Amino acid sequence: MRQEEATENLVEQVLQLGDRAFRELFPILPKQWLQLELTMPQLKVVLLLFLNERARVSEIAAALDVSMATASGVVDRLVDREILARESDPEDRRVVICRLTGRGQNMIAGLWQLARDRAKELLKALDQAQLRLVMEALEALVKAGEVGGRNLRA
Repeated sequence: MRQEEATENLVEQVLQLGDRAFRELFPILPKQWLQLELTMPQLKVVLLLFLNERARVSEIAAALDVSMATASGVVDRLVDREILARESDPEDRRVVICRLTGRGQNMIAGLWQLARDRAKELLKALDQAQLRLVMEALEALVKAGEVGGRNLRA
């Protein structure tokens, strides 16, 4: 087996294991996720802003692969619900920057905390040697993202 093929096989095995780990982290869909009362495009925008803090409407449109008008409509509805705020870019007043409000931050932070709490339960079941292995693996993934020079969140 060629080295490239062996690497591909290992990558696939890691991804499959990752799928199983994700199912352990989220054995059931928490009620809080189901009660968000957000459309899928709205949820995508909220998650995008949670991960990236701020974004132009044009960046949101590109991330959702929709027109500027559609992205603006999604943003409008989130602004009406006080989940998102629009601001003018101080460097260019024609540019609209979107960010989560305190309400939006709290909503997503609470959901994020559910995942962290479940991960903490699983991690506490590991011994110190296993925890170090998990930490090394996560550090390697973070480093790969940083070295690659790409923002893996968007």
